[in-house]
Order: sequence, then structure tokens, then C-alpha cells
Amino acid sequence: MEKNFLTYNMEVNGLWQEVKFSEANVEEIFMPFLRELTDLKMTMDRKVIAYLAGPPGVGKSTLAQFLERLSRERSNEVDKVRALGIDGYHYTAAYMNITNIERDGEQVLMRDIKGASETFDMDLLVDKIRELRQEGTDWNIYDRKIHDVLPDYLSVEDDILLIEGNYLLLKEAGWTNVRVLSDYSVFIEAEPQLLRERLINRKVAGGKSREEAERFFDFSDSKNIERVLNNSARADETWKLLSDGDLEKQLGIGN
Repeated sequence: MEKNFLTYNMEVNGLWQEVKFSEANVEEIFMPFLRELTDLKMTMDRKVIAYLAGPPGVGKSTLAQFLERLSRERSNEVDKVRALGIDGYHYTAAYMNITNIERDGEQVLMRDIKGASETFDMDLLVDKIRELRQEGTDWNIYDRKIHDVLPDYLSVEDDILLIEGNYLLLKEAGWTNVRVLSDYSVFIEAEPQLLRERLINRKVAGGKSREEAERFFDFSDSKNIERVLNNSARADETWKLLSDGDLEKQLGIGN
């Protein structure tokens, strides 16, 4: 059956881009998810923290921003959602430029594997999410123009917060402390080959040569993808990214 895609112009990570989602995704996956968060808010005496997790390249930032937009456009049906990313909780560039970390038995500069789970300040992230659950807080962002963290950049007082990031459900020391702070979670899975092409194409579009993009993928992104796909805890819902950019809710999960 032919899918009817809706096209939107959106600002994601500081850049305007054209994104598309199918009508079926909006009505059969996204709106039920937003209704679930709205229902949670009605039964809880504090803010709701939801996670949108998945491997690099699966489109989490774009989707989180879209879900925020959708909740505002249809605020007569659901409560408004605020989308937040965890990239602002990387260590600073200055720190990563001088700090070594072990990768495959060798010591490498943290900056050379930027994006790996070890390049995040998990303790600070835990503290910030705990603050969000109570009275709100200022939230860090990552500025892609200066390639560094901007501390306490956003003032966040919203009641339903959708946090997106690769490692939010990771079953590893440190990240477990992050994982348990979620009230509801979605994991987006995808075939590794699809993610490879998406990430390489993204790097090429950003100015790298195909060879440079492939080299970075093999050295860093591929390991992060494997780690997230193979070692994340089960979410309340799992959605699968398809080759056409559409999403499919996995049956028996989150129902």
C-alpha cells in the first residue's frame, strides 16, 4: 500500500531541514505515544521524564523535535512535550583534548572517539535529570557551530520532558543510574547497514570526503551502534526505522 508522507520544515540542532513522516506514523504511533505521556502526567504528582533512545543515525533528534511540535499543534488532544538532547552532557572540548581513554587495548584521546558513551559526564547528567523531575532546571546544549558544550543554556520548566540520546537505556555502569530515572521509554532500532549509509552520507554532507566519512564510521560510529543495539535495556515501546525513513511499531512491545 502506498504511503502518504507529510513534509515539514524544521530546525534541528540549529539547522533548518526538510523532514517527512507518514500520516500512519503520526496517527498510529506518535499520537498514541503522546497520549500515553499525557495520561502519565495526570496520574503522577511531578514532572514526567520520557526517553527516546537508539543507535547513532536513527533520527532521534529530528523525531524528538517533531514530537514536541506535534504535541503543540494538537494541544487540544494531548499535553505539550518539551524535547531535550543529552549531547550537552559531553565533556567539554578542552577536557577531551587532553584526556586519554582506552579503546581496543590502546590509549586514544577522548576527542578522537567523541560520541562514545565514555565521552559523556554521566554523573552531571544524572544530577540534571533528577532536578528536572522536581522543580525544573537549566539544561546544557551542544553547539554544532563551535563543537562544544554550552552549560545551563536552556531554562526548562515544562511538565512532560522527552529526552533523546544514544545511551539512555544502556545496561552499563553509570548509564544504569541514568536509565532508572525514566518514567516511560521508546527505543528505535534499525539495521546496521542502513545506519552506516545514513551516517556516512551525513558526514559527506557536512564536508568530509567519502573516505574520511567511512574511516570515522569504522573507527567510532560502528562500535557505538553495536554497543547500543546489543546492550540496551528493553523499552516500554520499540519502533523500527525502515529504509524509506518511516517507522514501524514492533508488535507485542509497549502494548
